[in-house]
Amino acid sequence: MKTLKIAIQKSGRLNEKSVELLKNCGLSFENYKSSLISPVSNFPLEILFLRDDDIPEYVQDGIADLGIVGENVINETEVDVDYLQLLGFGKCALKIAVPNNSTINTLADLNGKAIATSYPSILKKFLAENKIECEIRTISGSVEIAPGLGMSDAIFDIVSTGGTLKSNGLKTFTDVLSSEAVLIGRKGEANNPLVQELIQRIQSVLRAKETKYVVLNIESKNLETIKALLPGVKSPTIIPLAEEGWVAVHTVIPEQDFWGKINKLKAAGAQGIVVMPIEKIIL
Repeated sequence: MKTLKIAIQKSGRLNEKSVELLKNCGLSFENYKSSLISPVSNFPLEILFLRDDDIPEYVQDGIADLGIVGENVINETEVDVDYLQLLGFGKCALKIAVPNNSTINTLADLNGKAIATSYPSILKKFLAENKIECEIRTISGSVEIAPGLGMSDAIFDIVSTGGTLKSNGLKTFTDVLSSEAVLIGRKGEANNPLVQELIQRIQSVLRAKETKYVVLNIESKNLETIKALLPGVKSPTIIPLAEEGWVAVHTVIPEQDFWGKINKLKAAGAQGIVVMPIEKIIL
């Protein structure tokens, strides 16, 4: 059986979450910080630790079968790969930012200006779509200092919290692209049974993170009201209690709906509500 290769970020904002995801999928490996390759002992898979900018091309060229990388990097490198699964972490936005005292207020005001960025391809496409002509100055590293040094009138960069922009006297001007980590594969690799199994494991972990396991006690006369509030994965599990006229209801609730359901559950007579994390959900 062929051993798959998956490329993940060696260091940076996606490394820790990528390693955590793979380990939660039941894969046993060591996160060798100083090594390029880490074999998985209980699945035919090798993990390559690479620079994030290199991952899309490694996958496109078949050096790696799969990769975990930000959508921003895929868009910038303009590679031909398959999107296999959005992963829900590493979320950020690529935005144009200008100094707080800038006179740039509209996209048209960017005409004739200079923008510093580490993402020239994405920026060039955005400017062309909006018929804006300006100078793109490609730099690496601390893009946010460019306006203060007189290198540019604006910057185009990743923004997560906005703290770095604020500390450098910048404000966001316009959103260009939203990004998150994604599992990518070389073209046609999605049909590989091993890839399908790995995707199934990843999806089970992602579902579990988005849900909570809930157990509550309710009088039997109020059961239909509770069932209407708690549909579960298919339907709630109902277990009679030792006390006559009472049942325990076991179900799964999406994390985003949980707090909105609590008051409705209590109003319907739910007691002893217990909430537990879920490790995996396999459909």
